[in-house]
Amino acid sequence: MAGVTVERSRSGAFVRFWIADAVSNLGTFVSTLALQLLLIETLHADQTALGAVRAAQWLPYLLFGMLAGVVVDRVRRRPLLVAADVLCAVLLGAVGVLALTGHLTVPVLAVLVFCAGSASMFFSAAHLSLLPTIVPGPGLASANARLSQTYAATQSLGPLVGGALVRLLSAPVAVLVDAMSYAVSALVLTTVRVEERRLEPAVERHLWTELREGADWVYRHATLGPYAVALHLWFFANAMVTTVLVYFATTELDLDPIAVGVVLAATGVTGVLGAGLSPRLGVRFGTGRVITTTEWLSPAAYALLLLARPGPYAVVWPLVANALFGLAMGLRGPLDTSYRNLVTPDRLRGRMNATIRSFNWGSIAVAAPLGGWLAATWGNRVAIAAGVVGLAASALVLWCSPYRHVTAPGEHPAVRGFTPER
Repeated sequence: MAGVTVERSRSGAFVRFWIADAVSNLGTFVSTLALQLLLIETLHADQTALGAVRAAQWLPYLLFGMLAGVVVDRVRRRPLLVAADVLCAVLLGAVGVLALTGHLTVPVLAVLVFCAGSASMFFSAAHLSLLPTIVPGPGLASANARLSQTYAATQSLGPLVGGALVRLLSAPVAVLVDAMSYAVSALVLTTVRVEERRLEPAVERHLWTELREGADWVYRHATLGPYAVALHLWFFANAMVTTVLVYFATTELDLDPIAVGVVLAATGVTGVLGAGLSPRLGVRFGTGRVITTTEWLSPAAYALLLLARPGPYAVVWPLVANALFGLAMGLRGPLDTSYRNLVTPDRLRGRMNATIRSFNWGSIAVAAPLGGWLAATWGNRVAIAAGVVGLAASALVLWCSPYRHVTAPGEHPAVRGFTPER
């Protein structure tokens, strides 16, 4: 009877965690489009300014992303999630209010998104590390699949809502919707009941030792090492494309905000499908084989953007490209997130996730201005082509590594692979 009570408690905690995640993600995808349109239409920014603001958003990961992992492993994770959500709500609310009153400038926006990015950095490390405590062991892949499907669904709905809000009301109003979503997420997270591990005494902790221990675990690991390097390269290349994608669609292909929202929404539609298939494919073929095969879809997808031309059918190739890209993300997301958490001890999960994410998202701080500069100097298509080459290189690195053969617990016994413990 006690076991049933525990399972019900965990189920209820996951549902609340899931709801908070869905609301927050929906708002994020509303403002992802809204902030770019705010820069283009309200502040009349060019590709270089777009890259600079995007770099400011992700610069915290590069500066102190690994430190966030140490913090997450030192404190209780749920209260940290709530605090980060509240701070993001305040900062994005300030963006919306300043824009509505005519006081927002590109430098001010860059500072505000830098601060919001810092809060999100701590949230991300804690979010990934808390889930295995809420849903331990065999249920983790299914839980990640549900979160990935919801993420993909909000990735579809968010740009549509964002495009409609910008078209009917304004970009600042769309940003305020995101601020409200963070506030709702914080409120829901306060209701999540989870038994977190007992923290080690602070006197036994040393910052540099903990940072090094987290990095050693990732980069000296037989399969996490090449996985992390390939993923860093993927994020760098992807950022070069996505930094100029909306500008390319609005200025070169003449798509309106709603059409751009439809293009971005395609990623989420196919992402839901991919996330639904992902756990089954993992069981049948093994995590490594599924991920290293689907990685080749990303460069193929964005290469299709180069076929787009202005005219009545301008939306077609961007729509197909984003749909294929979303499928690739959906297929890999639940599997790679589950695998890296399953092979990492709980005491290291915060540092492992923060180490990987600090260089993933931190690379955007370099790639975004580089992509913007390439687009402003030689054209949007050159920046997109450079990103495609980088994505292909990332797929090649992972394909040639031991990660191609990894399996997670419960996957097909006929698939030989690595499930390394150190």
